[in-house]
Amino acid sequence: MLRWTGANAEVRKTSTLLADGRELIYYDAVGGADRSAVDRRPLPKTTSRSEIRHNVLLGERVGYAAHRQSRTYHPPADQCPLCPTVGERLSEIPADSYEVAVFENRFPSFGGDQGRCEVVCFTSDHGASFADLTEEQAALVLSAWTDRTDELSRLPGVRQIYCFENRGAEIGVTLAHPHGQIYGYPFVTPFTERMMSAVAEHRRRTGGNLFDEQVAAERADGSRVVLQTPHWIAFVPHAARWPYEVHLYPARRVADLRELDDAERAEFPGIYLELLRRFDRLFGPDAGPTPYISGWHQAPFEAPDRSDFALHLEIFTIRRSADKLKFLAGSESGMGAFVSDVLPEAAAARLREVASE
Repeated sequence: MLRWTGANAEVRKTSTLLADGRELIYYDAVGGADRSAVDRRPLPKTTSRSEIRHNVLLGERVGYAAHRQSRTYHPPADQCPLCPTVGERLSEIPADSYEVAVFENRFPSFGGDQGRCEVVCFTSDHGASFADLTEEQAALVLSAWTDRTDELSRLPGVRQIYCFENRGAEIGVTLAHPHGQIYGYPFVTPFTERMMSAVAEHRRRTGGNLFDEQVAAERADGSRVVLQTPHWIAFVPHAARWPYEVHLYPARRVADLRELDDAERAEFPGIYLELLRRFDRLFGPDAGPTPYISGWHQAPFEAPDRSDFALHLEIFTIRRSADKLKFLAGSESGMGAFVSDVLPEAAAARLREVASE
């Protein structure tokens, strides 16, 4: 049993296997739930056919996973593979209800000795979203993210963990059920390498920590700060790439989710849920749910200077107005040079305007 103080005093963790040998883990905030249901589907054993190649000109890895072409694509609600199993409607989750469930992806981008990919189902309610969760439910998801970070860190083929959620068909989501993913990369990702290189160079040149100085500068300026609590701060970065982009940092620098203390864990659900709800109000009630990507940046496990890295969550939307999306065109896709349509100060002001009543 996992034990966290704060919003969830105890978390019950139950691990089992699906019919094809993949691992499934239930996370429950209350005891007594029956997790003995068996996967009754006639599934063949899974095999990973992923491949990783190195782009020597850009100095980055590219993954290939051709088997993902056959993954489930926009099924009707009554055939959703992430809903609980009900009668003879069999799904990835054999139980007839659940709180949070995590399982190995049936169509992973990485697998075997080249990383691991998992799916995180935030709730059994198909029609909900993360923003609809209670603080207690969000705290349970945080416990699951933390536990998976710890467990996957022990796998020899994993060097970095990314817990993230893609939300909305505009983003490319193919399953409408509220869920996210966890990637255990077998390499350090390009964005993280660039951040750590900048941090190391700043340390060498000034002796200071670049993350700490950026957070302090945003707090002192204030024009881009969206929300603050005693243990967290959310702001639109000075050089945001996306129309609406927010970074959420704990006030104390930590390398990954495992290092958050009880007070930080207890305070996270409230500020994160408020951010998500503000994103949904950005463009008015007629625009529908705001598509977004939200993910945790965590320090790679084997980095010699990982204590200089600052855990933070990044959330952004590709929507730039109620009826317009931000597409990556020639400059962004071809050259990686972003041009945004919304000034960071204006984005922050709008996010402050749409506070919960």
